[in-house]
Amino acid sequence: MKKYIPNFLKLSVCLLSLQASAQTNMDYITNDNGPKLGYSKESGVKILEFDGHFFKDLNQNGKLDPYEDWRLPVEERAKDLASKMSVEQIAGLMLYSQHQSLPSGEVGFGAGTYNEKPFSESGAKASGISDQQKKFLKEDDLRHVLLTAVQSPEVAAKWNNNVQAYVEGLGLGIPANNSSDPRNTATVTSEFNAGAGGTISLWPDGLAMGATFDPALVKQFGEMAAKEYRALGITTALSPQIDLATEPRWYRIAYVFSESPELVKAMGKAYVEGFQTSGKEAEINDGWGYESVNAMVKHWPGGGPEEGGRDGHWAMGKFAVYPGDNFKDHIKPFTEGAFKLDGGTKKAAAVMPYYTISFDRDDIYNENVGNGFSKYIITELLRDKYGYDGVVCTDWLITADEGETPGTFAGKPWGTEAMSVAERHYKVLMAGVDQFGGNNEKGPVLEAYQMGVEEFGEDFMRARFERSAVRLLKNIFRTGLFENPYLDTEKTKEIVGNAEFMKAGYEAQVKSVVVLKNKEAALPIKEKKTVYIPKIYTPVSTDWWGIPTPAKFEYPVDLELIKKYYKVTDNAAEADFAMVFVRNPQSKEAGYSETDRQNGGNGYVPISLQYETYTATTAREHSIAAGDPVIDPEIKDRSYKGKSSTASNIMDLRTIEDTKMLMGDKPVIVSVTTDKPMIFAEFENLVDGIVLNFGVSTQAVMDIVSGNAEPSGLLPLQMPANMETVEAQQEDVPFDMILYQDSEGNTYDFGFGLDWNGVIKDKRTERFKKE
Repeated sequence: MKKYIPNFLKLSVCLLSLQASAQTNMDYITNDNGPKLGYSKESGVKILEFDGHFFKDLNQNGKLDPYEDWRLPVEERAKDLASKMSVEQIAGLMLYSQHQSLPSGEVGFGAGTYNEKPFSESGAKASGISDQQKKFLKEDDLRHVLLTAVQSPEVAAKWNNNVQAYVEGLGLGIPANNSSDPRNTATVTSEFNAGAGGTISLWPDGLAMGATFDPALVKQFGEMAAKEYRALGITTALSPQIDLATEPRWYRIAYVFSESPELVKAMGKAYVEGFQTSGKEAEINDGWGYESVNAMVKHWPGGGPEEGGRDGHWAMGKFAVYPGDNFKDHIKPFTEGAFKLDGGTKKAAAVMPYYTISFDRDDIYNENVGNGFSKYIITELLRDKYGYDGVVCTDWLITADEGETPGTFAGKPWGTEAMSVAERHYKVLMAGVDQFGGNNEKGPVLEAYQMGVEEFGEDFMRARFERSAVRLLKNIFRTGLFENPYLDTEKTKEIVGNAEFMKAGYEAQVKSVVVLKNKEAALPIKEKKTVYIPKIYTPVSTDWWGIPTPAKFEYPVDLELIKKYYKVTDNAAEADFAMVFVRNPQSKEAGYSETDRQNGGNGYVPISLQYETYTATTAREHSIAAGDPVIDPEIKDRSYKGKSSTASNIMDLRTIEDTKMLMGDKPVIVSVTTDKPMIFAEFENLVDGIVLNFGVSTQAVMDIVSGNAEPSGLLPLQMPANMETVEAQQEDVPFDMILYQDSEGNTYDFGFGLDWNGVIKDKRTERFKKE
């Protein structure tokens, strides 16, 4: 049996160093020229000594098993451990938890209890393990936990230590692999408005990062964010999102880099390299080590081409369509980027398929099912054609039942609606997927196992389970968790949100801001002049689960921040210039309206990119895809032709118009925060300057406006001339719209942006040209 000594950081010149942890239930032992071993004194795990080295006896059998031997290759260790696991334990390893906050909330989504009491009544610490967490860790053998909001970095670190000590004493001693959605976003929000909890460095995300056109910056972000993740006890990032923004109405465009296959490929590759690659002193082997975070790229085979811009989180958006037959561009960021890294980790550790049905793409099994259920998408393409053998994890809740209406947020079993929950699990397994996102219970996985035994026999299904177990375990071994999953909370406080990382993140925010219009050099405004900023009316809005936020009429920015740059007045007559802070047009409905359905329509309505009322007179006569065998079997067409939509924030446009009237000939600057393309024709010719950002801090915008920094951001996608060209474009094709040309003669195309000298032309615009 071949053995080797990895390139570990030499933590001590002593052969043995036994240390008492700051938390009294942990001890550490340091090998000479080998890993530091961390273990809980309460877990029952003992230390074995062989050949002058020290190892953790994780299964407490008094002997050194191959999976406990840190000198062996990861593949060998994972196969040994998988062979020792029961079917029940592997079923638990296949689970990925629902969203967990620290501490658990008391009501609503993700609520939890401590000793059967709400947190506020329990006397528990925020770092304590909830009743529900103990259940899924012990009874369901779950080891992959998704963290959202945390009270503080210190709480996250202590919770990690408590969980690792808890699971170390269970069964085979498999550590927890904690994960996160993006949590370094500059607006302190994430995919579910929960992932950025606690102090952490704040960076551009998605389109904002794409606007920098700078893969080296993305790699720097990955390296720094990975250190913060590891200090929080997080070893898997449910990112990056490397879908293409080819459908301008899709709301998840906000989280992708661009519509350009080449730019997304380069940015996604840099992101994965940054997260996964450890520095040499922290390296274990092949780039992996104690600074590595597994990257789960999403969403295979590309979630961008949603018909009509509707999203697959809801039944109304279950179909991805390819009217331009351009499937190849959407897989390019995966096959030529995330799966072909330059560094030692070689490829992204995990992949998440999207909810959508890639409509009529399966020419082998002729199925129209969600990508996580599709043997064609997962086995034929991802596994066999493109040779990917990492972890494949479903998106969250694809095996759960759907809601009562196409617009209800619930399970997403697209194409398998009529199946039972267990049957859906079985179909996912047979498609070649390894893991079930958002499923805390192993029961349905075990039912699926028995279905496979009945069809193929015990040996077949056991081998099928072990194959997934090996993939899942490798991601835990490679990051060093089997040797030491514990954190030093003092180091956590030093690392997370430290000054160096915060500075780098802020500088990246500034680089992402795009100046679109600068009439007669209205910008920058360097003198401390007097500015008028109007209040903005924000209507009632709802979150993912339909919970409303009250309407408000208030200043859209912190005036104390603005006062650091200018004098502020509420009287336009006294002002030297005005700044209007607005958001891009927000659709009242995301492509589906129950009111329309109740009034005899099919329920489907247009998603508009303009403020004023839009009537879809040029929309498709008939939708490309339609149908739901359970909740709307009678709907055979999702066309919304002839229907109208008005932006919920139309008052943003009225505020721009009113401000122009109040200011007369004095300059009006509009700061737009947008999460997708928009129609600028409604107000561009009224204003002197337009500064665009994709969700970064107001301070970054003001540093550009005031001339503290020179703009360098570039448009990562096209801005359409009107809604007619949006309707005419094909959901799967980039760069296929008629573009807006402003009153200064500039076209708002991919790669366009202004600096103080005019239109930016540099190495970035030369490298990432439209194809």
